[in-house]
Amino acid sequence: MSEPLHHRQPTTRFSDRATDYVKYRPSYPAEAIDAIFDGFGRATPTRGTGFQPVRGCGVLRAADIGAGTGISARLLAACGVDVIAIEPNEVMRRAGETHTRLGEPGHRVEWRAGTAESTGLEDASMDLLLCAQSYHWFEPVAACREFGRILRPGGRLALMWNDADESDPVSLGYYDLVRAASTGVGPTSHQTVAKNPRVEPPFDAARMQRLHFRNEQRLDVDGLIGRAMSASYVPKTGEKAERLVAGLRKLHAEHVGADGCVGLVYGVWVYLCEARE
Repeated sequence: MSEPLHHRQPTTRFSDRATDYVKYRPSYPAEAIDAIFDGFGRATPTRGTGFQPVRGCGVLRAADIGAGTGISARLLAACGVDVIAIEPNEVMRRAGETHTRLGEPGHRVEWRAGTAESTGLEDASMDLLLCAQSYHWFEPVAACREFGRILRPGGRLALMWNDADESDPVSLGYYDLVRAASTGVGPTSHQTVAKNPRVEPPFDAARMQRLHFRNEQRLDVDGLIGRAMSASYVPKTGEKAERLVAGLRKLHAEHVGADGCVGLVYGVWVYLCEARE
């Protein structure tokens, strides 16, 4: 049995990837963000203008756990939500602070050091917890216990991933090349969790809502290479890295569109659950 991902230095392994992460990681479709709020008692979604709080309830408070460089934190803040971004890696956190400052006026993101298992947030202080492209790095028993502590009664936990759609020929070719170059941890590890995440008490896996969406990321040749280099398991130098770059250039040339880009297609998994009463 392979070693769990939370044993593979999850808090430090992205230190040399922050720049590539900001530039080349995909965002998430509006439909997925809408789904996170759908039926959530304190807010009514109004796409494009943010979420209008139910009268008397005030602004929703959310924590983005394992926030990386702030991709999902910005999306939450754009919906009119007050966001605390929890990120243990200092380099990623600094990049995230800059990244979220570059957003539209009114974005409210506060950055704090912390881990999923020890966020430092107060008891029952959050309406929503989001783990976007991060839950596979957490120890699920301790993380879920912490999430249950910091969620208010009736609060929601959302898990979200951009997962490879290998029915698409470009995505299949891309991930075949990345798997061949990977060292130690590869994309299959997080893909397995993304398709069947394990939630622990106080959350009930039997009542977890599972949703699926499509996402496409258009990339020129430098973007395709940068997307690969943003993964912590991909070598940046050496023979494997050289073969990967050559393969990505060939893949891009074979599938390039009129816009000079190829499309990486993702299946976006969203899982929603509330703590047990």
